[in-house]
Amino acid sequence: MITATTKDEVRKQVKRWKEAGLTVGLVPTMGALHQGHVSLVEASVSQCDRTVASVFVNPTQFSAGEDLEAYPRDFERDREILEKAGCSMVFHPSVEEMYPAGSATYVDMDSEMTRQLCGRSRPAHFRGVCTVVSKLFNIVTPHKAFFGEKDAQQLAVIRQMERDMAFGITIVGCPTVREEDGLARSSRNAYLKEEERKAASVLYKAVVEGRRLIRRGEGNGRRIEKAMRELIEKEPLARIDYVEAVDGATLQPKETVEDGDLIALAVYIGKTRLIDNFTVRNGERESIKK
Repeated sequence: MITATTKDEVRKQVKRWKEAGLTVGLVPTMGALHQGHVSLVEASVSQCDRTVASVFVNPTQFSAGEDLEAYPRDFERDREILEKAGCSMVFHPSVEEMYPAGSATYVDMDSEMTRQLCGRSRPAHFRGVCTVVSKLFNIVTPHKAFFGEKDAQQLAVIRQMERDMAFGITIVGCPTVREEDGLARSSRNAYLKEEERKAASVLYKAVVEGRRLIRRGEGNGRRIEKAMRELIEKEPLARIDYVEAVDGATLQPKETVEDGDLIALAVYIGKTRLIDNFTVRNGERESIKK
């Protein structure tokens, strides 16, 4: 596996691959890799001839008081994981490489999409996400880019940005990877103390409850939210940021959930903010009362 630290290295290598007629996949990450990231790399490897993964803790998507400095970093470990998963090249730039002195241009989405859900409590987050992902798209110029469905709002925003900016890249969403007790895999799980880790399973219990209600015919978004909230509130270590039923494409609140809509939640367990979600699928939608 090639390790690149500069934009030029990446561009030259990708050019060689494309001249050989090879397809290229991109997996953007901030490191602290886990099985969820591995699943994205494996999806890219299965669909593309060559896979580039980035390992870059992007400062512009962290707001004041968030965990930028505390965010876990272990590049050698990440590199070993990527190589084992079949990654062809890892791009591990410095902050100065991605944001040279005097940088003044950002990609910002003027849409309610970025002001819903996580955007309410993290107002600068998606500007940072769109900026760094745009940079990676321009540097790597992949045919496909792979993102986890756990970060459902991010996935929706990136799909919108790709359409708006005409990158010509296929955005592939990959299923959430979970622990044995259902907790969605996340780099932030490492912050949880033993008691908090047990309490964190309440997020998946709420997901299961939401799905159960829909399978039983409940289609009212507010009632689904209420039931999930009540379950989470029984856990003393949990503090709800949001539990919401929204349109899967626009992220606008939905009164009546339909196929493709999203039920999303963000919950603090102690000081650690965790997210989860599920999309209403065809099988569940068939039982929803009109």
